[in-house]
Amino acid sequence: MASPFTRHTTQNSQHAQKWLFSAISAVSALIVVVSPPVGAQQTDRARAEALARRATERLQSLQREADRLASQERSLIDDLRKLEVERQLKAEELKRVDADAVRIERELTTTTTRMEALEKSARDARPELSARLVEMYKLGQARYLRLLLSTADLTRIGQASRTVAALAKLDRERVASHKRTLDELSAVRATLQARGRELAATRAAAAKAEVASARAAQARNDLIRDIDRRRDLNAQLAGELQAAQQKLQATLRELSAGTAPAEAASLPLRPFRGALDWPVSGTVARRFGSPASRGTASNGIEIAAAEDASALAIHEGTVVFAGAFSGFGNLVIVDHGGQTFSLYGDLLEIAVKKGARLDRGQPVGSIGVTAAGAAGLYFELRVDGQPVDPLQWLKRR
Repeated sequence: MASPFTRHTTQNSQHAQKWLFSAISAVSALIVVVSPPVGAQQTDRARAEALARRATERLQSLQREADRLASQERSLIDDLRKLEVERQLKAEELKRVDADAVRIERELTTTTTRMEALEKSARDARPELSARLVEMYKLGQARYLRLLLSTADLTRIGQASRTVAALAKLDRERVASHKRTLDELSAVRATLQARGRELAATRAAAAKAEVASARAAQARNDLIRDIDRRRDLNAQLAGELQAAQQKLQATLRELSAGTAPAEAASLPLRPFRGALDWPVSGTVARRFGSPASRGTASNGIEIAAAEDASALAIHEGTVVFAGAFSGFGNLVIVDHGGQTFSLYGDLLEIAVKKGARLDRGQPVGSIGVTAAGAAGLYFELRVDGQPVDPLQWLKRR
């Protein structure tokens, strides 16, 4: 497993980096034990006041961020309410469509059954009907006349006449009725089938809309959870900053009273995530996590900058290492407290000494040449002892 300070250089860098991490811990402990009294390091009232102002400005920024997140959450909750209403409407529409589909399917089944029964009846009666039609075609109206003349009893001529007329009408109506019924049933079945297709399309569209609505609701729920997480983090950072601000006020009171403060005035690094100044002006030549020259992922970034330009401390802290280090060239490590460190590598010259207390923006050295052969600065940031992407902590450009 590569050391936390692994980068892109020498063959023995893994062992060197392990030594470096141990050295940081040892030097940090040494500073606590043998460094001069804290009050002797920070007695400048102006510095404490500047830190207090910075803390106030950052607290105001965090409050604005909290207000913005709260506004976003309210908007998302309103959207969720609307989406929930839409989902309920879509669910009711699906129920209605399903009910219509069941009814139409039942009617279609009934109609098909009737048509099949009628067609069977027509098939059964077709021989007799065909024979009658052929006979009617051959004889025409004379068939009915012969039938009438075959009546022997002239007294029943009227009844026979009516019978003949009724038979002729019955034959015509029988054929017409059969055809009409088949046509009507065919039309009904076609209508039901078309309606069924429409309902299927409507149901598919409604189901798709319901899925889209559910996904949109899930996306907003995810956003709300993310906002809640960020609001919790915001409150935690604000709490840390308020505690530091209270200590600064106590320091100012002690300075006003002419007594040495109990501890050095400082601000935690975490509340300034996304608001830290860049260590040097320039463009990012290598990003966090990108492959280094020997194939390992970089724990920091490389910033292309003008040679001899000053590399500046991103936050106040104490120098725990200042010197040449294998794989990093001339290196400065600043301890910002709370297991947060910033590293400035590939320096041409080092402008600070181990144990020095730095203010934000104070030069730590001058820009040299990186392992890639171009002028620039290797910059690494560690929080809770782990490397983090500096671009998420520096001010956006």
